[in-house]
Amino acid sequence: MVNIEQYLRELPAVDSLLREPPLEALRGSLPRKIILAAAQETVERHRQRIRQHCSRGEPIDRESLSAATLACEAAARAESMARPSLRPVINATGIVLHTNLGRAPLAAAAVQALARTGGSYSNLEFNLESGRRGSRQAHVEELLCELSGAEAAVVVNNNAAAVFLTLNTFAAGKGVIVSRGELVEIGGSFRIPEVMSASGARLVEVGTTNKTYRRDYEAAITAETAALLKVHTSNYNILGFTASVSAAELAALGKARGILAIEDLGSGVFLDLTRYGLPAEPRVQDSIAAGMDLVTFSGDKLLGGPQAGIVVGRRELIDRLRRNQLARALRVDRLNLAALEATLRLYLDEEQAVAELPIWRALTARPEHLKERAQALARRLEAVFGPGRVELWAGSSRVGGGALPSADLPTYLTVLNPDHPGPEELAYRLRTGDPPVVLRLQHDRLLIDLRTVAPEEEALLAAAIEKAYGRRSD
Repeated sequence: MVNIEQYLRELPAVDSLLREPPLEALRGSLPRKIILAAAQETVERHRQRIRQHCSRGEPIDRESLSAATLACEAAARAESMARPSLRPVINATGIVLHTNLGRAPLAAAAVQALARTGGSYSNLEFNLESGRRGSRQAHVEELLCELSGAEAAVVVNNNAAAVFLTLNTFAAGKGVIVSRGELVEIGGSFRIPEVMSASGARLVEVGTTNKTYRRDYEAAITAETAALLKVHTSNYNILGFTASVSAAELAALGKARGILAIEDLGSGVFLDLTRYGLPAEPRVQDSIAAGMDLVTFSGDKLLGGPQAGIVVGRRELIDRLRRNQLARALRVDRLNLAALEATLRLYLDEEQAVAELPIWRALTARPEHLKERAQALARRLEAVFGPGRVELWAGSSRVGGGALPSADLPTYLTVLNPDHPGPEELAYRLRTGDPPVVLRLQHDRLLIDLRTVAPEEEALLAAAIEKAYGRRSD
């Protein structure tokens, strides 16, 4: 008969567990509160395990209840508890703008700017020449105007905020005309109609899902119309029997009727993507040149910078945005401004931007180069997994992040077919390892796409896979 009390008495007390070498060794590096909590959790977990096993009449290995065993478990738990919640991750999925993994990694120049600005006081809202209060927008406005051709610019915390602030400022209580084919939904189930409603603007839909003409906008304009809104469908494409109104046509109509023409570009880009073998995407400067009064776009997608919502356009309109009381609630902080400024400066030289921004290095990576890297990784891992367990497949990467949905980026994949542990267990071990590794689980295989793995991360990736594959199951 299983004696539950006997097993419970064999569990070490928390005080004695804390004196075991594995936990004693952590005292200088981890707070005592974390070590204590880990020890308490470990003892309680085994107490519950004893009750469960004894209720089923199952014996328990007494060695698993020893102070030495529990101390090792508690030490591992303490180290896990001490890790920061927000951590760097190796993205081996091949999704370049992986929203769940933070979208675009920052360029080295932007990271350096963050460190410089975050570690000291700064002239965020202080004019060093006059000695008086300045504007935080001044640090990036001139760069944005030079790159876009706009008269003025303002930055808020993301593009949804940029659209919201724009509509609230110019269209609260009034109508805004939008094509039905442009009523997009972005990440997290945020939809253009809901954003418009929250801003106080009244949505006026025109056209059909696949076809909208200039005459549709013209027929919908009334005395209560505040703006014509063009929304770039950056996260999906409508193909086939389609028609839409260009930015230039919409801007001309707005001017002719005395109402604003606004364009939400979503992702936003300054480069001609076709030069790099990617699908065409409207550039910010093209929309301004077409006559749009205001243009909004993101900072952390194809721009490759930090999270930000950017509005460029006519000076008097930008000034009104700044005076909106909601602008303070939506404003961007000094760290994002520092990273954004450094990112924008790279775009003053297109070759430098493509060479130094991680997103552009990933998007322009040559398939033959990716194949060489994938083969080298496969050779290393074959020694660990054994013959026939590692393959090389041709495949495709995705841009992700609601950008370039039709872009097919040819790549090569290092494919793992592990037996013990199996694919799902190995994927779990990699996600929960140090560093965490996220890859694709498909066709009962683990797919590694090095397009989104920096060359300096490759040795870390290989070591993490080897460690996870050899780790003992709990």
